[in-house]
Amino acid sequence: MPSYPPTFADQVVAQPAQAQFEAFIDEHRRALTSCLDGLTEEQARRSLVVSRTTLLGLVKHATFVEKVWFDEAVTGRSRAEIGIPATPDDSFILDDGDTIASVQHAHREACAASRQATSSLGLDDILPGNRRGPLPLRWVYLHVLRELAQHCGHADILREQLLHE
Repeated sequence: MPSYPPTFADQVVAQPAQAQFEAFIDEHRRALTSCLDGLTEEQARRSLVVSRTTLLGLVKHATFVEKVWFDEAVTGRSRAEIGIPATPDDSFILDDGDTIASVQHAHREACAASRQATSSLGLDDILPGNRRGPLPLRWVYLHVLRELAQHCGHADILREQLLHE
């Protein structure tokens, strides 16, 4: 049987479940924000589909997701208090001042805040501040991982379209 170099998944397989969740979420966070690497500002903002989805908008939305699930859900603060849009759709809207650098920076900061917010929590700890009601961290991790994976797929397709025009 051939020997293959260890993959990311191989490196965390023996870790506790929470470490595995966090590693996979971080991998997808990095993948999504890196979809902007090497693009021009115009490419990052270019609309290739009928929705508001652009590569820059996807990363801006991912920042919103971080704040909803790891600030609002953990602390119970309102979206207005946090300074984020009231709806997910509005989180894709780009302001004139949004640039690749500023959106990536905001995303990295939100991810660091998310890690900090959950650093003392366990998978079965309940997050009280979600609009659905209290949810265990395990459910939130799974939801965020699913959302990040979906958006990474969107980003891959949009980036491929941009680079092969």
